[in-house]
Amino acid sequence: MQTAPKRVINGWAMYDWANSVYNLVITTTFFPVYYTEMTAAPPFNGTVNFLGRTFVNTALYNYALAFSYIIVAFMLPILTSISDYKRNKKAFMQFFCYMGAVACSLMYFFTPRFFAFGVICMMVAAIGFYGSLVFYNSYLPEIASDKDRDEVSARGFTFGYIGSVLMQMAGFALVLFWDKIPFFRSAGDAVRLTFFLVGIWWIGFSQITFSRLPKTFSVRKNGNGYNFLTGGFIELKKVFSLIMKSPVIRRFLFAFFFYNMGVQTVMLAATLFGSKVLHLPDANLIVTVVVIQLVAIAGAYLMATLSKYFGNLRVLIAVVLFWATICIAAYYMKSAMHFYILAAAVGLVMGGIQSLSRSTYARLMPPTNDTASFFSFYDVSEKIAIVIGLTTFGIIEEQTGSMRNSVLVLMFFFLIGAAGLFSALHRQNKEKRLLQ
Repeated sequence: MQTAPKRVINGWAMYDWANSVYNLVITTTFFPVYYTEMTAAPPFNGTVNFLGRTFVNTALYNYALAFSYIIVAFMLPILTSISDYKRNKKAFMQFFCYMGAVACSLMYFFTPRFFAFGVICMMVAAIGFYGSLVFYNSYLPEIASDKDRDEVSARGFTFGYIGSVLMQMAGFALVLFWDKIPFFRSAGDAVRLTFFLVGIWWIGFSQITFSRLPKTFSVRKNGNGYNFLTGGFIELKKVFSLIMKSPVIRRFLFAFFFYNMGVQTVMLAATLFGSKVLHLPDANLIVTVVVIQLVAIAGAYLMATLSKYFGNLRVLIAVVLFWATICIAAYYMKSAMHFYILAAAVGLVMGGIQSLSRSTYARLMPPTNDTASFFSFYDVSEKIAIVIGLTTFGIIEEQTGSMRNSVLVLMFFFLIGAAGLFSALHRQNKEKRLLQ
């Protein structure tokens, strides 16, 4: 196949521009800082009550996100099944986009008085964000040829980092100069207005994507006796069967499952760690995350370039081992300067590992028109991994009283992932020798 016209490619990448503001503002900086500070002060004082049970404030944050991912993991097979049959992949992408964006805007009302409402909005926003991504990701092998997928995938992440940094800077300006705005009573008002603006940004810029992407290229399934509730799981079973027959992709997904536990948990918990363990000022945390995004742009393109010379799996092995080193360093981290240095290191490999993982999976997939089912399997694996990672992180913190121990345990996820990638590379080289 040939890569789609530049207009379509850029339209696809613009969805990263549109929705990455959620990932940066809501899950990485403003919301974690706002949540931690609000729940550390009276009337919470570090513990919160939700649905009749008392939690450590940051542990509940991790559990709530983990529960959102469980919902997404179980919903995706059904939704993919319906979208493939109805030939309306883009419509489902739009539905989840709007659901997530509206939930973000409603987080403007997240105050101590409406604590439970705010947590629920946070969960709904996560479902919307990740629900739309499975349909977004499944377009990649349909609009980009095999040789262009690494570059196109990196372009999406780059658009996302640039867009999210712009929104982040706007939010930072609101927080920094909140006292100059007449109707603001505190910096918290500025932060909550930022939540509202995230939803507006997400909906607004996604219209570029929806106007340029084709409805779908998926092959319509036979409608005779087709059951939407079970069809998606049957498709996943078929995908699983095909994957099990392919040793390389099987080993890659095993590795991805484990190292992604670590990657996503670090990304989601880093700001909580800086705020709660190191007591870093809010402004410093926000600026640090902006720097991370800028470094990540270079990192995504660097890994796409390195993969052309050394191969995707070799580059991923090196990056995963680097992540394991970051976890060890984080355990011993004592000062703000250590945090900033590690943050820059995370930025260098954060976008690259996500971009390269996505394009590697697309490259290892067998020839198929049913890309949504294959990416549904990929995304379900990713979400289950995040659930395990976040839940493990929260349990260890509650049991030991320290986030440092939680970070150290993540190292083992990376080491298992690296071992899986070594195995996949060995098998890939063996298959190449057999073909020669």
